[in-house]
Amino acid sequence: MSTVNLHIHEVTRIEGHGDVILNAKNGQIVDLKWAVTEAPRFFEAMFRGRSWRDASYLGSRICGICAVAHASTSVRATEEAFGLELTPTDLKFRTLNYHGEMLESHVLHIMFLVAPDAFKAPSVLPLAATHPEAVKMALRLKKMGNMISDVICGRKLHPVSLVPGGFSSLPTRKQMQDLKAYVDARESDIKMMVDTVVSVVPLFPDYLVGFERETEFISLTHPDEFALYRGDIKSTDTGKVTDHRNYKDVVKERIVPHSTSKWTSSQRSSFAVGSLARCNNNAAQLNKEATAIANAVGFKPVVHKPFYNNVAQLIETVHCYYEAKRLIDQLLDEGWKHEPPQVKPRAGRGVGICEAPRGTLIHDYTYDDKGILLEANCIVPTTENHGSIEDDIRVLAPKIIEKPQPDIRHALEMLVRTYDPCVSCSVHMLNVKFV
Repeated sequence: MSTVNLHIHEVTRIEGHGDVILNAKNGQIVDLKWAVTEAPRFFEAMFRGRSWRDASYLGSRICGICAVAHASTSVRATEEAFGLELTPTDLKFRTLNYHGEMLESHVLHIMFLVAPDAFKAPSVLPLAATHPEAVKMALRLKKMGNMISDVICGRKLHPVSLVPGGFSSLPTRKQMQDLKAYVDARESDIKMMVDTVVSVVPLFPDYLVGFERETEFISLTHPDEFALYRGDIKSTDTGKVTDHRNYKDVVKERIVPHSTSKWTSSQRSSFAVGSLARCNNNAAQLNKEATAIANAVGFKPVVHKPFYNNVAQLIETVHCYYEAKRLIDQLLDEGWKHEPPQVKPRAGRGVGICEAPRGTLIHDYTYDDKGILLEANCIVPTTENHGSIEDDIRVLAPKIIEKPQPDIRHALEMLVRTYDPCVSCSVHMLNVKFV
């Protein structure tokens, strides 16, 4: 029987620092932890005392990958607190912008962080030599996602024109026409990405692709669309839809001793958020192009295989691409006129919830009557996924404990990467013990 003493210091190809600790004796697990070692960053405290004008700009700095998601969720919280409504045109621009972030992030994760595992490569750099066309395709698609944000929000990263009530400025018709030309030209790249991902899935080990653990999946849901930018909270365990303002009834945070980040739970010891959760809850609302891909890969909710989060990311990539194309065409057909938002601060609380690429993102703000933030609570997807990651490791580890230690290490790293964790973003707390 195997004896294993494994400490993976800082799992690679994820954002931030997290360790896997696995000790086994005679084939039995003695100690197992997904240990978050990242230093706390105190963003909720930074919000306090700041003006509503600053909130989204500060909030977007929580993440350098999901900056659009944080800025969007932040302005939605402020808009709810102040009773602001978007125009139909601004909602279309916001939604298009959101598809851009999803595209950029999913392509980054699938093609640059996960794909090397299929070829047993340490990073994407060796693939640039062995599979140059696939890497170039991925770079073009990532550029497309960034370009959408650049045109709509004035910057590829950390939006400047996305403000409560709408936008401080909107793109010109020429900018949107140029964007349309680039996006339309990427359709062949999307098809190439689908073919590439489907072809490499068999290269992953069966014990990872086939690994299954019954899990609660939580995401937003919306009656009119595949929920990304707006919606209320749905669980696969209960089938119940909870008003987004009552998120604390569903997302229950707690402190664990081996983490500088909080853990969360709902109906079970943990739940999962992200692409797999969204597709499990809302597959019926995928567009026809994404539905075709889901059918082709045999995706039938509810899927309880963690690795299929990567497959769900591919399905969402297709969905977001074709939705972005349609929104660009609609906006060009209808035209638009910029209406500067009129914001009058008032005392109150607002909860913004969007689906970041990695899962359900929450910004909860309380303002005074001058529009100064009194309290802020932010719950990011990786915080919600920590418990599920550890529960997955706890179930998978005994199944592979007889394998050579390098294989165990690689399998657990791949399992963590499946979630596309953004560990730095999740670390906003400090546990102080007074002795």
